[in-house]
Amino acid sequence: MASPDHITALSKVVLNNLEYQHDWTQVKTHEQPNLPRPLIYGLPPKRLYVHPDEQVDVIKAEKERGKPIQQEPEVEWVLPLHLSEKWSPAQFAALFDAIEAVPPGVAREEALHLDGTDARWRLWRGPKRGKRILLATVQDDSTVTYYWIHDGLVKPRQN
Repeated sequence: MASPDHITALSKVVLNNLEYQHDWTQVKTHEQPNLPRPLIYGLPPKRLYVHPDEQVDVIKAEKERGKPIQQEPEVEWVLPLHLSEKWSPAQFAALFDAIEAVPPGVAREEALHLDGTDARWRLWRGPKRGKRILLATVQDDSTVTYYWIHDGLVKPRQN
């Protein structure tokens, strides 16, 4: 188990990387008793992940409308880990059980991306989206590499 000082240092490295290298805003640390360690959440400057089924629905909607649909960014969870840490599937499962799909503090309208439409592709956003975490792997030289991890299986994207 990592020491609290180690976890705090990892979190600071990832917070700085998100804010100053990747232009994230509203970046905050999230702690709660049932979490194995604090998580980070924030708003990236552009959309980072599109579910494969949402991708299909967006393409259909764009054909119907005859114009592109703006893909607004969503607030994302981030888990800072050091490269040397070994997490088991049970630890990741416990982490997913302890969080909601959408981080706290996000207004319901923002989470649902409501604009008066009832578009099918909106079903993949906000609280209805699957749980996902951006895994921030910190290396000894403070390089941060990001990977998506999902709660359960997600089919691959169509290219």
